[in-house]
Amino acid sequence: MNVSLDHETLLRLTFDIARRSKEHGNMPFGALLAGPGGDILLEQENEYFPDHDATGHAERLLATQASKLYRAPFLAECTLYSSAEPCAMCAGAIYWVGIGRVVYGLSEHRLKAMTGDHPDNPTMALPCRAVFSAGQKSIEVIGPLIETEAEAVHRDAWQPTV
Repeated sequence: MNVSLDHETLLRLTFDIARRSKEHGNMPFGALLAGPGGDILLEQENEYFPDHDATGHAERLLATQASKLYRAPFLAECTLYSSAEPCAMCAGAIYWVGIGRVVYGLSEHRLKAMTGDHPDNPTMALPCRAVFSAGQKSIEVIGPLIETEAEAVHRDAWQPTV
């Protein structure tokens, strides 16, 4: 893999995607897939609404798209950038698709502290590294990075429901 990828620049793009997601009425999560040279191949917002698809996480949707467009040997050289740490479901999708590296901003632990028991985001305390380590494929994980910036995307997004 190309180690010269600018992780912070590409992560900040996922923050922009997450803000767009929020503007479109969804939860503030965004992801992108970068090729081996750092070129952006795919972008994905969260798509929980309008159908209330609880599996409509940006990373899971992006992994599905990637598996339809690219073969595993190529995806093993790609990097998925995510505004927040992929949940257990998304980590499973990333694993099965065979994306070789994950770089994320906001940790699952810090996200859970922000969201509390919000019914739209029942965050699990299961780091993506733990999910990946249970498998047979090697997936590099880098993060959390620029976590304060990543956290800012979520301000005012998790107000208690009335």
